[in-house]
Amino acid sequence: MRLVILDRDGVVNEDSEQYIKSPEEWVPIPGSLESIARLCRADYRVVIVTNQSGIGRGLFTLDTLNRIHARMLEHVHQQGGEIDAIMVCPHSPDEDCVCRKPKPGMLLELAERLKVNLHEVPVIGDSLRDLEAARAAKASPVLVRSGNGVGTAERLSRDDRFSDIPVFDDLAAFTNDFLRSSRNRL
Repeated sequence: MRLVILDRDGVVNEDSEQYIKSPEEWVPIPGSLESIARLCRADYRVVIVTNQSGIGRGLFTLDTLNRIHARMLEHVHQQGGEIDAIMVCPHSPDEDCVCRKPKPGMLLELAERLKVNLHEVPVIGDSLRDLEAARAAKASPVLVRSGNGVGTAERLSRDDRFSDIPVFDDLAAFTNDFLRSSRNRL
């Protein structure tokens, strides 16, 4: 199975320090929806794995999150793409759950559900916790500079543990490179 895993806020849509708390606040990053559609046309399954601690913090409800995701799915469909699954950790950081990134719980559950080995599966994120979760799940972490990615890239430049992680401007730049190199491997 060909699979690409994406963080949501900062990768697919604009991020907000105040959280994305309504469908109206969900704004796609330019090129992200088209990139998802391109991955789908190249026979990759696309899955979102996202921390949504705004639920655990009482900032919005699961129903609101479902409406935000319905908006996202509608916009992805309009571009000809498909998101196969959305995995969510609703817990606040102080709940210390196993699913909240940087822990790999959601990624490991996804691997078990899909019966797939995550080795070489790209996990695209904009924060250190995305990269740490990917590495802990034995997947292939990828950083984008969109969202919080510029600050994350600066921190990584001083951290040898992540010197091998590829960095792209955004999901569109990753997709261009990934699909080009995928064709070259065939």
